[in-house]
Amino acid sequence: NSWTLSTGAPPGMFRSSTWTGTQMIVWGGYQEGVALGNGARYNPSTDSWQPVQNAGAPSARYDHTAVWTGTEMIVWGGRRDYSTALGDGGRYDPLTDSWQPVQSAGAPSARYGHSAVWTGTEMIVWGGIDEHGLFRRDGARYNPQTDTWTPVTLVDAPSERGEHVAVWTGSEMIVWGDEYGSVNTGGRYNPVSDTWNPTNATCAPTGRWNAPAVWTGSRMVIWGGQKTSTYLSDGYEYDPVTDTWQMMAAENAPTARASHTAVWTGSKVIIWGGTDGGLLGDGRVFAP
Repeated sequence: NSWTLSTGAPPGMFRSSTWTGTQMIVWGGYQEGVALGNGARYNPSTDSWQPVQNAGAPSARYDHTAVWTGTEMIVWGGRRDYSTALGDGGRYDPLTDSWQPVQSAGAPSARYGHSAVWTGTEMIVWGGIDEHGLFRRDGARYNPQTDTWTPVTLVDAPSERGEHVAVWTGSEMIVWGDEYGSVNTGGRYNPVSDTWNPTNATCAPTGRWNAPAVWTGSRMVIWGGQKTSTYLSDGYEYDPVTDTWQMMAAENAPTARASHTAVWTGSKVIIWGGTDGGLLGDGRVFAP
């Protein structure tokens, strides 16, 4: 029950991060209003940082997504500045410290604030916000083995949205909510059958954003976030097998917050940090 200070981390905000099994890779983001096109790898065993190769890397960006395939980090989309959305990406191999481009043919249109999940064989990109500030209701699946994209069906897909949450269950991608908390609806996408099913709206949480979601192995857990400018201090668990929502226990919960982190340890959810108008430096552990 103690903390160890890590030093030497690269500066910047809104960087993506992935865990390889031995290292954390951070990349992109911005600093003082300027998009970044660099990154670094952190090894907790040695408490040391190594820079990520810049040669062949995607252009500078933030609000992008990054997934870990088991051998590579795939970065895609994002924006270069407030009004310029991006529709390209790259694949980074930490063993060779090298980049390869992601095929652009067949890729979704330029966007940021989209979701991306790794299925074990493909990256699924869905939703997001285009350079006109409009929510998107489309997506595609990327196979790094063949470097090809396959469109995601629009039949029964959720309404257009961006800055929503998304998790991979092992067989489906669940997307829910959107920016500003204007909707509390979602959908479950099965890439094998290329079909959508809606998430049950009965007893669903109030709409919210800046609320991270984690998959526990059986349920999607969402806690906190914002409803417009109001910070929330409640959470819910969604069971896709029964298509039902259950409110999380309120006793000993963290104070209201948004833009915090949430991770699944294998038995518990750890929630830490965030903002309630000021910066927060505390957290709680939830045992479902």
